[in-house]
Amino acid sequence: MNTIHILKKLFPFIRKYRGSLILALVLTTVGALLSQVTPLVMEYSVNTVQGMLDKPVDKQRIYIIVGTLVAILLGKEILSLLVALGQKFLSDRIRFRMAGDLYDYTINRITSYHLSFFALSQNQTGKLEKRIDKGIESLTKTVKNIFVDILPMLANAAFALMLIYKKNVWVGLVATIILPCYIYISREQTLRQKSIRHNIQHVREEKANSLFGLLESIFVVKSFVRERYETGRQQGINLKLTENEIKHHRTNYLFDGLKSIAEQLGVVMVFTLTIFFVLNKEMTVGAILLHIMLFNNVSSPVRHLHRIYDEYTEALTYSEGFFDMIENDKYLSKKGGIRSNNLQGNFSFQHVDFVYPNGKQALKDVRFELKNGKTTALVGLSGAGKSSAMNLLAGFYDPTQGSILLDGKPLADYDTDFVRENIGLVMQKNHIFSGTIEENIRYGELNATREAIEEAAKKASLHDQILRMPNGYETQARELSGGQQQRIAIARLFLKNPPIIFLDEPTASLDAITTEQIKESIDAVKNNRTVLIISHNISQIMDADHIYVLSEGEIVGHGTHESLYKEGGLYSQIIDSNARTLNIGRLAATVLG
Repeated sequence: MNTIHILKKLFPFIRKYRGSLILALVLTTVGALLSQVTPLVMEYSVNTVQGMLDKPVDKQRIYIIVGTLVAILLGKEILSLLVALGQKFLSDRIRFRMAGDLYDYTINRITSYHLSFFALSQNQTGKLEKRIDKGIESLTKTVKNIFVDILPMLANAAFALMLIYKKNVWVGLVATIILPCYIYISREQTLRQKSIRHNIQHVREEKANSLFGLLESIFVVKSFVRERYETGRQQGINLKLTENEIKHHRTNYLFDGLKSIAEQLGVVMVFTLTIFFVLNKEMTVGAILLHIMLFNNVSSPVRHLHRIYDEYTEALTYSEGFFDMIENDKYLSKKGGIRSNNLQGNFSFQHVDFVYPNGKQALKDVRFELKNGKTTALVGLSGAGKSSAMNLLAGFYDPTQGSILLDGKPLADYDTDFVRENIGLVMQKNHIFSGTIEENIRYGELNATREAIEEAAKKASLHDQILRMPNGYETQARELSGGQQQRIAIARLFLKNPPIIFLDEPTASLDAITTEQIKESIDAVKNNRTVLIISHNISQIMDADHIYVLSEGEIVGHGTHESLYKEGGLYSQIIDSNARTLNIGRLAATVLG
């Protein structure tokens, strides 16, 4: 990526602030012109004083001259200060507002992506967070640097160089010779820093993701007494980052030194040449001070350009990953597809293969159906592909091969939001947001009344427990136990009241009594709905109208509970194992005895 590419991509965000940018450019021109006032005043002062030393001067005239010069210099400084303040105000206004626009756009984009985007190793949570933060920060700095820093500096240098040429072409040529030296040194610096910057970016993302993982799994770390091991891992990543940062700054110090030498060489050359012309009576003494100050106006901006250029090259590094992230149209959910007014909820898997982005094949030539008004169960050992099939039905992923039909039409032709609006999902592990119990249940239907929320909590066997809490429905949801949080997810389902229900181990974290209560509540809402259930709970499996048995991503049997058990095979093994685990014989004897 280069400056043109970045500005083209940022143009939709920049054009909102074109008025501020135009004003910034006007202030840039004014500021650059004001910077040349001091050298000119100094030249005039030296020449005037030298001329006045040869003969007596009236004191009143001295006061007038000195007062006028002081007034000019003070006026110039005040105007320069006002211009600088105006530039800083505009700079911050553009930078922070554009950062907000970029953030809003980025969040809107990535929340629209398929889950396959987040399944990629480079898109892990910590890495994405770092890429968003550093990408927006560096890009907004780039806009600020170009329009508020670089342009004023270049304008200042250009005006100063023009004045030098106007005074003397030869001195102008000497001053100009230094600029290619700066450009060459900066170019070499950039080339050497490019790979270092990429390494720093990679390690920073790795560090952020590793730290996020550590904090997220701190309970497991402590339960296995792995504090020392995890500390060592973090130290190793931090050491890699430190070494790259040191190498980066060491390279900068070397090239900064070279540029400083080039600048001092330029000062010496300008000073020497000006002295030569003064001694030859071709220039006044004031020209010495004028040329040195003007050359400083040329070299100083170029010197400071290194700092800005350093930030700019960093922006180039982060901008590639940032724009790859927000311009990945192939992961966008489909918008504007079919939105049926008479959705039945009949699904059909037709020779479906599915391979995750990491290359793992989850499903192979899978065929099954979900029918309206019926409950279908997927059964199999862990890793058989049950949850993968559910993810495809919800439109989180697209099949690698084959097709999925909804009411006889390809699922891919439907509007993704419409499909998910009509599906209620309860997973084995459900996310609870930071906020109150009421806010978390309301997530199922944002416009729900308090009465509807309480009714959903009752169906989820949670209402009475909430009332016993000091803050009731205002209790922070994350303070609840795992089982209570699971009931919040089930309450969301009841509140949403969708025509299609997908349940993936919905009662896995609940006790036996609550499981029975939840089962009764779910059974009550199954009528006239399409229901898919994944569960290791025997009673929930047995009640299904049709059961499909999955093994290593393939359907190895289907039918009712009775027919599958009679056939033997994997299904009967699962049922027998459940019976032995629950000690059904002794349990029945105890209950019936």
